[in-house]
Amino acid sequence: MQKKKEAAPAEKAGLWHTVKSYGSLYFVDAMSAMAQGLFASLLIGTIISTLGAQLGWELLVEVGNFAKSMAGPAMAVAIGYALKAPPLALFSLTAVGSAANTLGGEGGPLAVLLIAIVSAELGKLVSKKTPVDILVTPSVTILSGAALSYLCAPAIGAAAASVGGLIMWATDLQPFFMGIFVSVLVGVALTLPISSAAICAALGLTGLAGGAAVAGCCAQMVGFAVISFRENKWGGLVAQGLGTSMLQVPNIIKNPRVWIAPTLASAVTGPLATCLFKMQMNGAPISSGMGTCGLVGQIGVYSGWLADIDAGTKAAVTPMDWAGLVLICFLLPAALSWAIDLGVRKLGWVKDGDMKLDL
Repeated sequence: MQKKKEAAPAEKAGLWHTVKSYGSLYFVDAMSAMAQGLFASLLIGTIISTLGAQLGWELLVEVGNFAKSMAGPAMAVAIGYALKAPPLALFSLTAVGSAANTLGGEGGPLAVLLIAIVSAELGKLVSKKTPVDILVTPSVTILSGAALSYLCAPAIGAAAASVGGLIMWATDLQPFFMGIFVSVLVGVALTLPISSAAICAALGLTGLAGGAAVAGCCAQMVGFAVISFRENKWGGLVAQGLGTSMLQVPNIIKNPRVWIAPTLASAVTGPLATCLFKMQMNGAPISSGMGTCGLVGQIGVYSGWLADIDAGTKAAVTPMDWAGLVLICFLLPAALSWAIDLGVRKLGWVKDGDMKLDL
């Protein structure tokens, strides 16, 4: 009896470790991979087509449209790659991604995430278990994905779109408080090892809420780049300012107070974006969660301006638009984070070397 009592805690620990591992795999690794798939299709396609439209090169517009049309397959394959799906299951996910994204509507990315995970795992389950693997694995992967897409994707997509719509409606109604909420939340998600881009894409976050999300992400990236300059110099400035603030996660774990300056900066720039500059991000929703990474957030805002002009909802791009974009995305995050960090360092909460990166 004593042995059983001793084994119980170990069994619970083992179960918790398994749940934690799968949670990390499905909702960190898979989401991050999905964002990369979106970047390599919808986002880069939007950039190329926008560039083509501005230059008057119809060929670039067509190429960009081809890339955008492959968003579903690209997301699904990226998810399968993160889950280490075998080749036949991995390649079969192209059909699954197309079905889930199409039937999921505005919330297609979330539908792709959930359905691709299930289909990939089922494909892995039957892979190389029969002499006719070349038929069985693709069939199981595609048929399960297609069935789930028809049964679940519309509901998943509608739920995601409803949540995103609620956030955007609330931001329009209460731009100050929601500007703070969205900016801080999405900015924190960008720095954590989860995908803020995937979250924004899944929720279809655009409009004023999208602008607040851009502000929050920029505050984290530019903020960390500036306040850690004394430790990381120009390499760190570029790596964090144009790459990702996620590089600071190990330092945040060691001393969470290093996160104070960029997070407070996002709480200021968010409502300034929504209330003062009325900055909207009406490009691809994934751009809302990218910040200054490759200047994708800014390109998203700009492409949204052009789309609004084409739709007749915006007359022209104004000097106030440009001033808001530059101030919210670059100058204010840098100045606010620097000033707040000075105060934090004077309090002794952050010391030299606390934000050092291994570059």
